Amino acid sequence: MIELFKNLKPYRRSILLILVSLLAGILLELYLPTLTASIVDIGIVNNDMGFIFKTGGWMIVCSLLAGALTVAVTYLTSKVSVGFGRDLRRRLFGHVGSLSLQEFDRFGTASLITRTTNDIRQIQDVVNMILGMMTRAPIMLVGGIILAVSRDATLSLIFLASLPVLAGLIFLIMRTAIPIFRSLQKKTDRLNLLLRESLTGLRVIRAFNRVDYEKKRFDEANEDYRDTGIKVNRIIAVLFPVMMIVMNFTNVAIVWFGGIRVNEGAMQVGNMIAFLQYAMMILMSLIMLSMAFIMIPRAQASATRINEVLDLHSKIGDPEKGRFAGAAKGVVEFKDVTFRYAGAEKAAVESVSFVARPGETTAIIGSTGSGKTTLLQMIPRFYDADQGSIRIDGVDIREMSQKELRAKLGYVPQKAALFRGTIADNIRFGNGDIPPEQLEAAIATAQASQFVSSKEGGIEAEVSQAGSNLSGGQKQRLSIARALARKPEIYLFDDSFSALDYKTDARLRAALRQETGDATVIIVAQRVSTVVDADQIIVLDEGKIAGIGKHDELLAGNRIYQEIVASQQTEGETA
Repeated sequence: MIELFKNLKPYRRSILLILVSLLAGILLELYLPTLTASIVDIGIVNNDMGFIFKTGGWMIVCSLLAGALTVAVTYLTSKVSVGFGRDLRRRLFGHVGSLSLQEFDRFGTASLITRTTNDIRQIQDVVNMILGMMTRAPIMLVGGIILAVSRDATLSLIFLASLPVLAGLIFLIMRTAIPIFRSLQKKTDRLNLLLRESLTGLRVIRAFNRVDYEKKRFDEANEDYRDTGIKVNRIIAVLFPVMMIVMNFTNVAIVWFGGIRVNEGAMQVGNMIAFLQYAMMILMSLIMLSMAFIMIPRAQASATRINEVLDLHSKIGDPEKGRFAGAAKGVVEFKDVTFRYAGAEKAAVESVSFVARPGETTAIIGSTGSGKTTLLQMIPRFYDADQGSIRIDGVDIREMSQKELRAKLGYVPQKAALFRGTIADNIRFGNGDIPPEQLEAAIATAQASQFVSSKEGGIEAEVSQAGSNLSGGQKQRLSIARALARKPEIYLFDDSFSALDYKTDARLRAALRQETGDATVIIVAQRVSTVVDADQIIVLDEGKIAGIGKHDELLAGNRIYQEIVASQQTEGETA
């Protein structure tokens, strides 16, 4: 957690002001019992009303100043802790965005959401408590002990019995609570995961009548979280009654033995009252420390989880000095490329070699799990090859900066990803400077003009989160328009026509041929009808190339391709 506190550097002036204000306020509070003792031992004993009013006035002034300083400290600590949380969230969000898909998959979406929200909130609350309560309590504790001993060193021996009991109790609770808080955060991940799955998969759950099953799964996780929370609260519930018992016994002992010392003439009544007030301050400081120490274990668990992400650095990085591509525009070459997912028994793609050239369409086809999408995702460096190399215009993509590399690409993912905003916003996502006429042209080429114009507001029509108010085909066409708006050198279509009917698919492919004339086009597809006109078709089988050629060549002599064509003809599709 100390590592994360480095994010407090921009707030050094505010923290210094907090400490100065806090110290001044505590000194004023510690001075009040001394004034009380003076009123009793001097003013009341001597019946000096002038002294009583004068000292009482000073008490009012000190109280008002201490209250004003407390308000200032509360405001500043809140401002610093909230700013710290904002900065840490920004840092974590940016770091997650820099991770490759392999590192991203280690944590999962639900866990990363929990770490960015709930875990950072835990640390933010502890920062607020450290700057306020945890800084205040030790100063108050030390100051109270010094002043109590100065009042009566003999009576102060009572603290030798009470303070070790309280300190030992705090230590024991921290030692017990830390593992439980870690477990609680993992169970929070589990709850978020189940909730996210249930909400995103709601249609499927209802279609298969699995609502009751999902409720049962969520209830089990929810009850597990509850049981762990109860276990933590039981520990905390033990702390405060025991502390109050120790505190009350200490007060009784002070009054008892203080009364004896007053009776013996070894101590004045005012001093005993002041001593009792200092004792209350000392014990209240310990209670404040115990409250802080209860929160620290949970924050420590959260800090560990955040550092797990921040300490993980992407294996895919930029070279110190990036190379620029050569004179050619868009030549993509795979040379003996092999890639294996972490923990996989066999390679996803193995010894793949081919060249995709500008002005040509290269199609990749194969059965499910043959490595088509993996192959395509290696071009933007979502994953890096374990062996071999991928070159663009003769330059290994690992020698180019990721920004330069991706500026050359127009990528349409297998699962269309749209964002909340307007249709125009989503298309401009690929090119924020696109003029209106080019935006309209991209929509027309993607065969989306009809449904866009039918919506209220046209291109300014609202798109819901993840495009939930659009059909699958509409989302795919807007994703294609977004890539077209970028005017890249290389187009990557990852099974981007699967939700389109055959008529729309044919029109779209014809429009794309005109629009992408000089660009390199690489298409991953399941349907033969989508790839039939490609300049070269790469047939993948279990991660290896089983054949390269045009449709007629492969149909005449490639068994794997023949089987794919035959299976689709059986289903009523024609090549």
